[in-house]
Amino acid sequence: MTQNEVKIELEKFADPEKTKILKRFFKTGKGEYGEGDIFIGVKVPDQRKVAIKFKNLAMDETVELLHSPIHEHRLTALLIWVQQFKVGDDKKRNEIFNTYLKNTKYINNWDLVDLSSEKVVGQNIIFFPELKPNIYRICQSKSVWDRRIAIMATFAFIRQNQFNDTLKMAQILLYDKHDLIQKAVGWMLREIGNRDKDTEQKFLKIFYKKMPRTTLRYAIEKFDEKERKFYLNHQPITNLTF
Repeated sequence: MTQNEVKIELEKFADPEKTKILKRFFKTGKGEYGEGDIFIGVKVPDQRKVAIKFKNLAMDETVELLHSPIHEHRLTALLIWVQQFKVGDDKKRNEIFNTYLKNTKYINNWDLVDLSSEKVVGQNIIFFPELKPNIYRICQSKSVWDRRIAIMATFAFIRQNQFNDTLKMAQILLYDKHDLIQKAVGWMLREIGNRDKDTEQKFLKIFYKKMPRTTLRYAIEKFDEKERKFYLNHQPITNLTF
């Protein structure tokens, strides 16, 4: 198996008409967060099929695929790692984890992060808690993608009803100016609330007046109307959105 074979397989699913939609959706215009990204128009379910077919692709080939300028190539590489992580032993999981963190500059759009960080970074830290400082390190990176990887990795902890790291990271990222971080933090707070509303509300009562409005809106999305109005009406409008 080679990365070139993966690319050929993806081309079978490519839809040039879909590329126009994807380029707008993932903000590839000048000055936007996905500036210059290239799409060939392959749907995520089809990329998953290709990832399963090539789930035994060697690490060096997968890294080469991740380094491609084409978005779907990078996402498929990450989906291959997710497949390999599921069935790998400790050595394989750590290899994927370490290689992932060495290559975060290629994990450079929100879908690439969201479909992989929890399942590789977060899950591996559950197996090896001593690796947790890695996400606190990248949480303070200048790269928006590193920061999103960090907060999204904690989704794995939330699924285990472990909330402390998400709450700590939410505090670190509370004043982040990028809307993709504001949305991610709000989303993770909402996920905590879906499992333990009291814990989310304790956090909100301390910080809701300070957090960006985007973060707050995401965090309280599942609250009833009366509760949403309380938080929104008592929170000053900020200009923190990127």
